[in-house]
Amino acid sequence: MTIIPTSDTWVIYPEPNPQASLRLFCLPYAGAGASIFRMWPSDLPTTIEVCSLQFPGRENRIRESPITQLLPLVEEIGSVLFPLLDKPFALFGHSMGGLVGFELVRWLRRQKDLTPLHLFVSGAGSPHIPDPAPPIHNLPEPKFIEELRNLNGTLEEVLKEAELMRMILPTLRSDFAVYETYTYMDEPPLDCPISVFGGLKDYQVSREHLEAWRDQTSASFSLYMLPGDHFFLHTARLLLLSKICDELYL
Repeated sequence: MTIIPTSDTWVIYPEPNPQASLRLFCLPYAGAGASIFRMWPSDLPTTIEVCSLQFPGRENRIRESPITQLLPLVEEIGSVLFPLLDKPFALFGHSMGGLVGFELVRWLRRQKDLTPLHLFVSGAGSPHIPDPAPPIHNLPEPKFIEELRNLNGTLEEVLKEAELMRMILPTLRSDFAVYETYTYMDEPPLDCPISVFGGLKDYQVSREHLEAWRDQTSASFSLYMLPGDHFFLHTARLLLLSKICDELYL
């Protein structure tokens, strides 16, 4: 039986708010699911509806095969989201989610002639600058787990739980493959504003690579450096959301 993806599959609403005037689509980092955005609605105006993307292979979609390449992932997301783009919308993506969000905006421009009000990129360098870090998605399991430990995005108790790791490793490898096998293609800059967020102690993504996003838009550009490491979206959540609101309601 073929399962046809729908918005019910892909989009989680932490607090459904159909009366909101703007939808904020949120794309998670590698290995994460829609639940990382579950607290966001309580700290955003009621004019914003948080719509969290749930990729295959995690949380309530754990039994589905994860997608290993960026463009097929973007095409599926774009086709599913199109019926939901009947009101103003913006996108937020962290790390891998930032890259997916960027390519999703380009896909919507090419295929649907649609542009978001704003693209928010968090913890990700501009795609036209090669990532200096060597790929890890195809490393042997012990080395791959050690790299996950170094990235500080997976709880130590999870890394030490062999049965749980066997369940989530395919998704983690697939997500890193999405990011690491991506090839940037030249297109005109986006027409929407881009706001970029970085962590002051994020040693994975340099300020130079964050600044380079300026080349990807013909509209306004802003860069905010927030306290924290690569996962500052959790530790500096309130400050991050405040900046998002400032940009949306200037």
